[in-house]
Order: sequence, then C-alpha cells, then structure tokens
Amino acid sequence: MTSLKPDKGVLLIAEPSIIGDVSFNRSVVLLAEHNQTGSVGFILNKPLKYCLRDFIPEVNSSLKVYNGGPVEQDNLYFIHKVPDLIPNSTEIASGIYWGGDFNTILDMLNDNVLHEDQIQFFLGYSGWSSDQLDEELKLNSWLVTANEHKNAIIGKPSENFWKEKMIEFGGDYLLWSNAPENPNYN
Repeated sequence: MTSLKPDKGVLLIAEPSIIGDVSFNRSVVLLAEHNQTGSVGFILNKPLKYCLRDFIPEVNSSLKVYNGGPVEQDNLYFIHKVPDLIPNSTEIASGIYWGGDFNTILDMLNDNVLHEDQIQFFLGYSGWSSDQLDEELKLNSWLVTANEHKNAIIGKPSENFWKEKMIEFGGDYLLWSNAPENPNYN
C-alpha cells in the first residue's frame, strides 16, 4: 500500500470505516487541487441516474454525469484529457485537465467529437477547508495512493473501482473488498 501525502493528481480511497456517509462511502476521489487554503476533488466512481442531456437539453449527449461530491451540487464540473481541443484548460496532473471553454465543449459534444473516454462530468465536487483533509487523514478516513491509470482514469469503468483498490491494498482490505456495502446485509 502506498502512503503518499495529498497532492494534485493523487487518489483518495475511502477507508472501509466510512459507513453511512452517503457521499463518500466506498468512494475513489481524484484530488484536483491541494494547497494551504484547501483541497478540491471529484468522486470518480459514483455515476448518477442522469446523463448530460438531462441537465443541458440543447446538448445531444448521453454521457453519464457523476456525483462529484457534496459541495455545489447545483453546478456541473468536468475533467478531460484533450487540452488541445478545449481552450483554457488547467492541468491537474498526468495529462488530466480541469475546466476550459464550456461553449467549445457543447459544440464538440453536438458534433460527436468528444467521447466518454475523453471527458467526465460531475454534479458538485468534494471540498475540504485548509486543514480539514489532513485531519481526516489523521483519523484514517482516507488512503492516499498514486493514480497509476494517469489520464486513462477518465472513462474507466467505475462499478468495481473501490473494490479493485481494496484488493490492491491487500491484507485486511481484502476482507472489505467482498463485504456488502450495507453492513446490515451481512
């Protein structure tokens, strides 16, 4: 198991002990920003029952929208790996970019230029105040690990992502990989 410090581009894996937290139970979060003022990330493995067209009817796209986290759930965010196509993008790390010109994205989606392995949309984000994430790490709420997938993490199937990470960590985490999400089902 890797014991990294939080930084842009790393993954936060929810400890199995986070039970009952609707947003973060069994979450895999890509950390997009981490500095002295706070941290921002996006939950990669919590698809919603909605597609992009449900939020933006003029867009001809059935791309899934994910629950990015509990903050600002009335806003749509996105990460991508095509900065050459989307102006004003900011690199997070490893060829993963955040933001950019939204009108360009809408046009490219309507022209079928962008695909689900190039861009991922989120409703809301995960945010931590200046020392909040560090405190949660001290409480063993998260495991911090490198993003070995680099920009291929965009479009990665999410159903078993958390479970895959538990198996990679091994040891006691192997037990958790097969535990039911709701402990009452045990």
